[in-house]
Amino acid sequence: MAPQLTILAPGLLGGSVARAARARGLASRIVIWARRPEVRLKLREQPWCDAVADTPTDAVRGSGIVVIAAPVNQIVALIQQIAPHLTPGAVVTDVGSVKGEISRLGHAAIGKQAHFVGAHPMAGSEKTGWENSTAELFERRPCFVTPLPESNPGAVETIVRFWNGLGAEVVTVTPDAHDEIAAHISHLPQVLASTLCALLAGKDLTWRNHAGGGLRDTTRIAGSDPLLWRTILEQNRDEVLRALRKYQDELQAFHSALSNRDWLDVIARLERGKAYRDQFRPLT
Repeated sequence: MAPQLTILAPGLLGGSVARAARARGLASRIVIWARRPEVRLKLREQPWCDAVADTPTDAVRGSGIVVIAAPVNQIVALIQQIAPHLTPGAVVTDVGSVKGEISRLGHAAIGKQAHFVGAHPMAGSEKTGWENSTAELFERRPCFVTPLPESNPGAVETIVRFWNGLGAEVVTVTPDAHDEIAAHISHLPQVLASTLCALLAGKDLTWRNHAGGGLRDTTRIAGSDPLLWRTILEQNRDEVLRALRKYQDELQAFHSALSNRDWLDVIARLERGKAYRDQFRPLT
């Protein structure tokens, strides 16, 4: 149990961290900071929050673990802002879905008195905001922890234990390896869902009234916040472009097989896709 856990800029993930930490007894005291005053006012009414600070620097004082749940383009600036006010030995982590630049700049900003160890729980939703947070969001969900070679081993162990304590299943990889993985299994699917809906938006709009489960399941994440995804795609642009090129090659090969009535190749590609999907591990 940490004497104090601080969560900065709680949305869906940050709010869920607070709820899960309270439900699982991971912190004696939970302190929150939100950017907007009206949000801070509402958070003061929540039973899973012991205190709401008016500034990030006030929020981190005395905290052993700090979780930054801001959008990826704001994380480094927050780390730089709080760094001089951290308790010696404190460990800062985050929930950003891009890790390379954040991990390196975050580690450099913290210095030697405290520690930064990046993380990315694969537990998001198309819904946003702390109002949609739940204490169960991380249960049996993968969570990447992304230390640098120079990261303090004790700090890494603290963050691994913390995310395990929230119910997640931790995988430790380098920041750059994470960004390649996330580009393929998270960022590329978002692009595919969104662009499919963008294509269909140019057709007869009444078609969507006839959508069955296939289209609904395939495009669920297209309902995600476009501005949030713009920042993610900007931060992980190179890896997403590489993933898109590979997908374009795969799609072109399928197009050629279909055009040439090469049904053996069509079936082989459909079977390979089915075999991959069938081997997903169950989430419950």
